[in-house]
Amino acid sequence: MLDEVCFHGKGRLRAMTYDPPQDAIAAATHPDPYPFYARLRDGPPLVRDERLGLWIASRAEVVKEVLAHPQLRVRPAAEPVPRAIAGLPAGELFSQLIRMNDGPLHAVHRPVLARGLAGLDLGASATLAREVADGLQADTLDDWCLAMPVSAMAALLGFHSAQWPALVRWTRDFVACLSPLSSPGQLQAASEGARELLRRFDALLESPRPGSLLAGIRDQAREAPGVQRRALLCNLAGLLSQTCDATAGLLGNAIVALRREPGLHAALVQVRADAEAFLAEVARHDSSVQNTRRFVPEPLVVAGTALAAGDAVLVLLASAQRDATLHPEPDRFDLSRRERQLLGFGHGRHACPGMALARAIAAAGVESLLSNRLADERDLPHQWRYRPSVNGRLPVFSV
Repeated sequence: MLDEVCFHGKGRLRAMTYDPPQDAIAAATHPDPYPFYARLRDGPPLVRDERLGLWIASRAEVVKEVLAHPQLRVRPAAEPVPRAIAGLPAGELFSQLIRMNDGPLHAVHRPVLARGLAGLDLGASATLAREVADGLQADTLDDWCLAMPVSAMAALLGFHSAQWPALVRWTRDFVACLSPLSSPGQLQAASEGARELLRRFDALLESPRPGSLLAGIRDQAREAPGVQRRALLCNLAGLLSQTCDATAGLLGNAIVALRREPGLHAALVQVRADAEAFLAEVARHDSSVQNTRRFVPEPLVVAGTALAAGDAVLVLLASAQRDATLHPEPDRFDLSRRERQLLGFGHGRHACPGMALARAIAAAGVESLLSNRLADERDLPHQWRYRPSVNGRLPVFSV
C-alpha cells in the first residue's frame, strides 16, 4: 500500500512537517527523511539498530569506507540469492548480476560491460534517447517515467522499436524480484520476465546491430578471457533492470524538484539551464537509491567498530550526499554546485559503470518532458506518493 502522500499548493511547496520515519529503512519512502538522516550523522560512525538487526552508516566518510572495504560483500554468504527466488529463472538471472556478486564473476564481467559503455558516444546516445522520449506514448506520467529509460536503453542496445513495449513490461516484472516486499504473484511474473528477457538477448547477441551498445559489449567479451555467455546475457538484461527503477526514480525526483524549488522550471524552460547539471543535483539532493547493504563474512573492524561474521551494514547513500563534509550547504538545491560526489551511483569496485549514460538518458527525458508533457509550470503534479520499497525513492504521481 502506498501510504505516504505529499500535497502541494498550486504555487510553491506549502511548508509541512512530518513525524520522523520509523527507522532507516522506512526513511527511503518518507516524505522528508533528511532531518532524520542528519540526526544519525550526529551520532556514532556506525549505529546499531537492534530491531532491524543492522549496523547503520550515515556519514560520508564512513559510507565511503564501507563501500570501498575489500572484505565486505554485496550479498550474505549464506544467501547469495534471495530464498524466495532461488532455483527460479529470476533467481538465475539475479545470481549472475555483477552488482550482486564479488569475486571472479564480478572481476571478469564488469570490465567487459564498463568498456562497452565507455565506448558509447554520449552525445549521440543522448540524441537517440531524446528521440525515444519524444515518441513515447504512455497513459500516465508514472508509466512514462518507467518506460522511457528502459526504451532508451533498449534502443541503444539495438532492439527494434516494435520490441520496446514488451521489453519494458518484462523488465518491470523482473525488477519486482529485487524487492522483499513482492507478492508470490509478482515473483512468478518476475521469473517469466527473466526468461523472456534472456531469450531476446540470446537472439540479439547472435547478430547485434552494428554500432549498437550490444555490438560494443560483444566485441569486448570476445577479447576477454573467462567470459561466460550466460553470465553476459544476464548482465545485458541487468542493464535494462538497473535502468528501470533507478533512472525512473531520478526522473520522478526531478519532477518533484521542479515543483518544490521556486524558479527552477523557468530556469530550465526559459533560461535553458543545463539539464545534465540539473539531473546531477537531483541525484545528489534526493537520490533515487537511498541505501544499499554490505555484509560481513568474518570478524572485521570498520570505522573503529568491531563487526561480527554475519553482521550487515545499511549504507545510507542519500544521507552521505547531504553531509556538509562532502557538499557545502548540503540541504540547498544548487544548480551551479561543483564537484558533486554522487554516492547514489555507488563507490569503489561496485560504482555504477553506467552513471554517465544514466544521467544522459534522464537529461534527455527531462528535456522531452519540459517540451511536451510539462511545458507549462501549471502542468507539474501537485501531489505524489512513494512506491513501497526498502531502498528506492520513486514518486508515484497518479494519486
